[in-house]
Amino acid sequence: MLVVLDLVGIFVFAITGALVAVRKDLDVFAVLVLAGTTGLGGGFIRDVLIGALPPAALADWRYLLVPVLAGVVTFYFHPALGRMERVVNVLDAAGLSLFCVTGALKALDYGLGPVPAALMGMVTGIGGGMVRDVLAGRVPLVFRGELYATPALVGALIAVLGAGAGVPAGVVAVPAVAVCFGWRVLAMRRGWHAPRAAGSAST
Repeated sequence: MLVVLDLVGIFVFAITGALVAVRKDLDVFAVLVLAGTTGLGGGFIRDVLIGALPPAALADWRYLLVPVLAGVVTFYFHPALGRMERVVNVLDAAGLSLFCVTGALKALDYGLGPVPAALMGMVTGIGGGMVRDVLAGRVPLVFRGELYATPALVGALIAVLGAGAGVPAGVVAVPAVAVCFGWRVLAMRRGWHAPRAAGSAST
């Protein structure tokens, strides 16, 4: 179950990474690289930090194939995908929701406590996008006031608490994904942002 959710999340995130490369007018290699780093970056960071070695992205060929397929699809059909900006943003929210849950549950399986596991879930959700933005020369989305990391952390916490109460992973994933996804979509549609410091910091 977790593998299926992981692969779906990778595909969705990889599309968003590939779109960034296309919009930056980069070549096909860059499209595939950004697709791969966006789709696999968060899970790779998580696996290294929790000691799940080698990382799933290197141990299972499906984890490498999925972002490549997403990159190729985006490279050839980017005009249609670009016109579906809202749909892509919703898919990105779905990928965030899936990753924060699968990341948290995997961290629990490797013996982490509830709080560290929830943090690993958040890292799984936001890590790939941060690597993508750095490689593309952009300020990472999570630093621009977007409510992105917070919904991921809350979704991961719900998954962790449910798993700690003995709820099966397939069942606990539903409310955890729903809360993260719903919060993220509402934040996009209503323009919710994290607070920023008022005034200027210059002397």
